[in-house]
Amino acid sequence: MSDTIDNAFVPTKKSAPDGFRHGDDLAKDHAHQHDHPRGWRRWLYATNHKDIGTLYLWFSLVMLMSGGALAMLIRLELFQPGLQFFQPEFYNQMVTMHGLVMIFGAIMPSFVGFANWMIPLQIGASDMAFARMNNFSFWLLPPAALLLIGSFFAGGGATASGWTLYPPLSIQMGPGMDMAIFAIHLMGISSIMGAINIITTILNMRAPGMTLMKMPMFSWTWLITAYLLIAVMPVLSGAVTMLLTDRHFGTSFFNAAAGGDPIMFQHIFWFFGHPEVYIMILPAFGIISEVVPTFSRKPLFGYASMVYAAASIAIISFIVWAHHMFATGMPITGQLFFMYATMLVAVPTGVKVFNWVATMWRGALTFEAPMLFAIGFIWVFTIGGFSGLILAVTPIDIQVHDTYYVVAHFHYVLVAGSLFAIFTGFYYWAPKWTGHMVNQKRAAFHFWNSLVWVNVTFFPMHFLGLAGMPRRYVDYSTQFTDYNQLTTIGALLFGLTQVYFVFAIVLPTIRGGALAPAKPWEGAEGLEWTVPSPAPFHTFEKPPVVA
Repeated sequence: MSDTIDNAFVPTKKSAPDGFRHGDDLAKDHAHQHDHPRGWRRWLYATNHKDIGTLYLWFSLVMLMSGGALAMLIRLELFQPGLQFFQPEFYNQMVTMHGLVMIFGAIMPSFVGFANWMIPLQIGASDMAFARMNNFSFWLLPPAALLLIGSFFAGGGATASGWTLYPPLSIQMGPGMDMAIFAIHLMGISSIMGAINIITTILNMRAPGMTLMKMPMFSWTWLITAYLLIAVMPVLSGAVTMLLTDRHFGTSFFNAAAGGDPIMFQHIFWFFGHPEVYIMILPAFGIISEVVPTFSRKPLFGYASMVYAAASIAIISFIVWAHHMFATGMPITGQLFFMYATMLVAVPTGVKVFNWVATMWRGALTFEAPMLFAIGFIWVFTIGGFSGLILAVTPIDIQVHDTYYVVAHFHYVLVAGSLFAIFTGFYYWAPKWTGHMVNQKRAAFHFWNSLVWVNVTFFPMHFLGLAGMPRRYVDYSTQFTDYNQLTTIGALLFGLTQVYFVFAIVLPTIRGGALAPAKPWEGAEGLEWTVPSPAPFHTFEKPPVVA
């Protein structure tokens, strides 16, 4: 197998995969790297999709480390029962900010970074459709992050209402809550502008001959995700605006004492919140759908069914929101509807898992870092999917609602799911971004440690939840000590593994390493592999023609 892996790094002499032809010689096309800005101006005024993609990726990495540091502090506190380091108020602030930072600061911006980098390369576009709006949509994020992190230092500290911001707690919080609301507004505006840009780019700027049903799966999943963002981000903005007016302007949308309805907030929030889950996983599906065929040396099994499955997931995601609310009291017909609708999501998701496995079946597999993480993703994401199916069953959900079983479920989906897919995409496209190959031994060390410790961290949480341990509590009964200690050890080692990823893999790959050919992976297909590595500043000055 080592021979096969080594051979994957041999520069190929083919200028392009079959099916793509170019009007002029590639060298001429990519000689025009003059006139782009240098130094800080290049980044502050960035309009090139690659530079903006890089900014998104660096931002998300910083936020991942920030949210991870909060997670480490949370787990240290939970190593033993009783209060160890933090008062309950501050503990709840950390739990809330960990969720907000990871979702809005780490996972979502990293996928937007992938979209900015790869969609124009994949569809043969010269850039994103609205270059200056692209720049603005990124630069809204650092002030939003400063508002979020800075809320710890506001009077009364950060919001401690949980990342879901449920009233009445969120109405009673101090100024840190207002900072979180404004941060969410900024991030929402950024997401909507990014989504408009992606939709316009994909629909209007594809290379001649690239029909929608010839597009790479990553571009397809992002097109669907962008429509989801436009549909649900205004809903979240509306919900937090109503919170703001309840807090400061005398309205009573959610204030029960004045005739408002706090349950209404949950309905509005989860009408955003459940499609949001798929916003964070559909681009991951796209990345896995690129990597598995490459390292199986086979076309993706059931391409059309993968497209329809992704669209089906997006559509169904709008009719399942109240499965988060079974415990609030709901008519039996409502419970049955949301239970069956939630189970229905398993069908298109199962289609995707089946197609990935079918793609690998009898393929000429090699196990470089992107494929390791892709297979790891399929396995651990499936565990998260099954626990989600269990939570869809109303009587079970009412029993384990707000216990660690739920924490286990969504961390399997978002850490072992979204984050593993982000690592997959990094290892797959880093040669195209940096011009250097990633050290495969270090990458394998990163993978195996991530896979082991993510399971050691989150699998015991299923047992804690089934035994009745509630989440978001700083203290717990002594009967839960052993599993909590195991989880804390796993979390600390998983966190150290990601520090290793930054300092032993990301930074050395940027600085140097073996030079990457235009097509570093033997089985790779697509327009992005027809341009040099690193991809030049101006990519397709003359559109390639897809045969």
